Amino acid sequence: MTEALTIQLPSVESAIALAGEREENLKTLARQTGATLVLRGQELLISGTNSQVKLADRLVRSLKDFWSQGKTISGVDILTVQQALDTEQQEELQDLQRDVLARTRRGEEIRAKTFRQRQYIQAVRTHDLTFCIGPAGTGKTFLAAVLAVQALLANQFERIILTRPAVEAGERLGFLPGDLQQKIDPYLRPLYDALFEFIDPEKIPSLMERGVIEVAPIAYMRGRTLNNAFVILDEAQNTTPAQMKMILTRLGSRSRMVVTGDMTQTDLPTSQASGLAVAEKILQSVEGIAFCRLSKGDVVRHPLVQRIVAAYEQYEK
Repeated sequence: MTEALTIQLPSVESAIALAGEREENLKTLARQTGATLVLRGQELLISGTNSQVKLADRLVRSLKDFWSQGKTISGVDILTVQQALDTEQQEELQDLQRDVLARTRRGEEIRAKTFRQRQYIQAVRTHDLTFCIGPAGTGKTFLAAVLAVQALLANQFERIILTRPAVEAGERLGFLPGDLQQKIDPYLRPLYDALFEFIDPEKIPSLMERGVIEVAPIAYMRGRTLNNAFVILDEAQNTTPAQMKMILTRLGSRSRMVVTGDMTQTDLPTSQASGLAVAEKILQSVEGIAFCRLSKGDVVRHPLVQRIVAAYEQYEK
């Protein structure tokens, strides 16, 4: 027997926020519940079986903190809400939705979108060394950069050091134009992109000249002691075991390090062991080190990225 329910939304902005771009959110809600959702002006019409309508109604109302204020809702937000309902974590969900981590220069709110992302943030805040392993698009590097900038602005650290191995993904570093710095810049671009969200790009060169922000390939870390710094090692799956040991032992006093990587995107030769994989085996039970694992359910880029990750996981089984 088909049932129907109408939810009156408070404003046009709330209706737009709930529907999402090209009504993607309504499509996601329909896929997750089996119900039919149709938006007519500020009225949301939900139809289906009794259980389908009830589930869709609960999901929509659990997202009220977002759509009532016209805030952007993503597919990941919807899946997180459903997970919270399935596991009876409604109180934790409210904390997740209301805990704003930071605001970008454009005023956009940055917050954890999944429970695992929130655990990752809490781990970084409470451990001097945190490893985060997960697929592309899960916010590993971006969230680490957010926390680093926050800590720098709060004078918790004197500088941010961003590093990654300059390993080619199908291209030769030597064939790129320019001097060494220009050659390595493409490999460090994801780190720059995260910084630009919070610091005026025009100020970054000055901060780099003063050593407040340092962006460099991992080879530049040898022989140094990184004191009073927030260090981010990105693309750690492309380090060798020797490189990983070297960078971990650079950690100095009053410093914090976050190591991020995706074991499915290793660009090392087949015969070369990944420093990230070796470190995970060796350091798993060492006190004071946190290991966080994100999955395709934590992908916060375009919704298609989540489906791409899932398809590759299925193919590689």
